[in-house]
Amino acid sequence: MNYELKGNVPFPIALLHLDRGDSAQIEAGSMIYHNDGVTLEGHMNSNGKSGLGGMLSALGRSMTSGESFFITTATAQASGAELAIAPGNPGVIQELTLDGTHQWRLNTGAFLAMDTTAGYSMIRQKAGRALLGGTGGFFIMETTGTGTMLVSAYGDLLPVDLDGSHDYVIDNNHVVAWESSLDYSIEIASGTFGFTTGEGLVNHFTGRGRVYLQTRNVEALANLVKPYLPDKSSN
Repeated sequence: MNYELKGNVPFPIALLHLDRGDSAQIEAGSMIYHNDGVTLEGHMNSNGKSGLGGMLSALGRSMTSGESFFITTATAQASGAELAIAPGNPGVIQELTLDGTHQWRLNTGAFLAMDTTAGYSMIRQKAGRALLGGTGGFFIMETTGTGTMLVSAYGDLLPVDLDGSHDYVIDNNHVVAWESSLDYSIEIASGTFGFTTGEGLVNHFTGRGRVYLQTRNVEALANLVKPYLPDKSSN
């Protein structure tokens, strides 16, 4: 994927440069502008399934994991095609490489774009993980194939590398992506009934691989703003 980042953090955009016949998959609703060399085609986020099965698959993931019901394919009809995209959250855009030894699992809302030579499958989580965790509800996205993928974060995006000698515990709301070579479990941070230190639910990662975490989380922002919002019950 040939692209450049324009603008400054926390509000960058990714400008994709496409030659005739090139295509890219982008998150539905992420397009800012494109020139007349680009056509956009929306389709169900069904991971290759068609018909009723595809519709139910897309609808199920939209309801349980927060991913878009639709995904968009951008195709260049001429050389010099340009397409600008951006995530909904303020923060950085980061490139991740997909190849034979590096595949990724993504938290809800992290996906922005990928080459059409790459793809993904939706991995069903165990019921306990899906109900308690912040890593995608009942399904998480796992990449396949080769190419480049762009992900976004709220705030900055930092890598944490595990070499197998130590486990890492990361707040669910800060996890953006992790290599599929890692195993993880969702746990209560502390205390007999949990939540006594304010961290709530955490991801416990083991093995060897990289985790990307965002330096801010939307839930913390919502809790900060909540006391200042009008209380409808008092009306």
